[in-house]
Amino acid sequence: MQFNTLLCFSFFLATLPLLAQKRPLPDPLVFTNGKRVTTAKQWQSQRRPELLEFFANEMYGHSPDKPSAMRFEVFDTDANALGGKATRKQVAVYFDGKSNGPRMDVLLYIPNQVKGPVPAIVGLNFWGNQSINADPGIRISTSWMESGRGNPYVDVSCVVNHRSTEACRGINAQQWPVDSILNRGYALVTAYREDIASDEKSTMFTTGVHPLYPNLQNRGDNFGTVAAWAWGLSRIMDYVQTDNRIDAKRVAVFGWSRLGKAALWAGAIDERFAMVISHESGAGGAKLFHRGVGENIRRLCTVFPHWYAGNFRNYMDQDTLLPFDQHLVISLVAPRPIYVASAEEDKNSDPEGEFEGAKAASVVYQFLGTTGLPASQMPPLNQSVQGQIGYHIRPGGHDVTNYDWQHYLRFMDKHFKKK
Repeated sequence: MQFNTLLCFSFFLATLPLLAQKRPLPDPLVFTNGKRVTTAKQWQSQRRPELLEFFANEMYGHSPDKPSAMRFEVFDTDANALGGKATRKQVAVYFDGKSNGPRMDVLLYIPNQVKGPVPAIVGLNFWGNQSINADPGIRISTSWMESGRGNPYVDVSCVVNHRSTEACRGINAQQWPVDSILNRGYALVTAYREDIASDEKSTMFTTGVHPLYPNLQNRGDNFGTVAAWAWGLSRIMDYVQTDNRIDAKRVAVFGWSRLGKAALWAGAIDERFAMVISHESGAGGAKLFHRGVGENIRRLCTVFPHWYAGNFRNYMDQDTLLPFDQHLVISLVAPRPIYVASAEEDKNSDPEGEFEGAKAASVVYQFLGTTGLPASQMPPLNQSVQGQIGYHIRPGGHDVTNYDWQHYLRFMDKHFKKK
């Protein structure tokens, strides 16, 4: 007995340094000055702006306002697309208003079977608009295209000299179940990430919108690429508000992986998005850094130095000691519904950390009078829990599957089709 007591005591002493390196999660309902938020009005008018400013300064960087000269050009409308199931629209968004300036092509599929304005899903894609469906009417992207990296989810052999070819049509259709989305009565609105900002180190900050804002670079709170993608999602929303076929008050912003990080930040800063779906967004998305599990801040800042603002590098190797964490970003979406999801084999994204991030944000939802996340423990595989916050974990790896979409569409039905 004495040996066991000494052994336990020795173990306790050995773990003290590790315990000392952990810092409690910051309470989203406590101001920086230590005072507690006591009313919903305080949250909306004081604490929420305080958090937005902090994350803009220290992590994502400051984003510009909507460009005053930006204009839209609908260059394609087909009321009989996909065998008559949808109306296809394609819109060129000229960020500075100039035809030879940076441009984002937005692809819309609007269900024909639904009368009146329809709710929509807005999300960026990884391999160009032509990749989400084999529809020959989709304009082929002319922006830089990822290739030659043995991507397990998409056959990118169609990419030649980092440009898409006709063979790229539909190469990523498995992650975008257009028919299921349309059959459910939702419009799909998407654009290619590279039209907005480069995800390639050799061209980072030199293409897309970044050259339009030189004053937001070369500073600690610079306009990072994740923030630029989020900004681009808001510019899509600017167009959506002009389209009478879409109900702009029922729009969900969706993203997977690094684009899931962007979708989360877009939903946090732009309250026009009525819902956020952040799929396997991991580090810098929904997962908690404090756990010290999975991808860390050092990797984000060195492997992907363009994603976040320069000030974020000050927190490298401090993951478990942060005075902030991602549950605060999730909280910024409250009380609007948000869905976070994980995959069992996606260890880099730390599924438990993603769940814990959603769970820790639940206190704000409850404070604002909604249900939050209806689970105190991580649910088993293939069991979706859905309150104002939704969550599931499924078998498999880092991907977007029909199972994921099944529950996202059910979540949208729950919140967008209330009687």
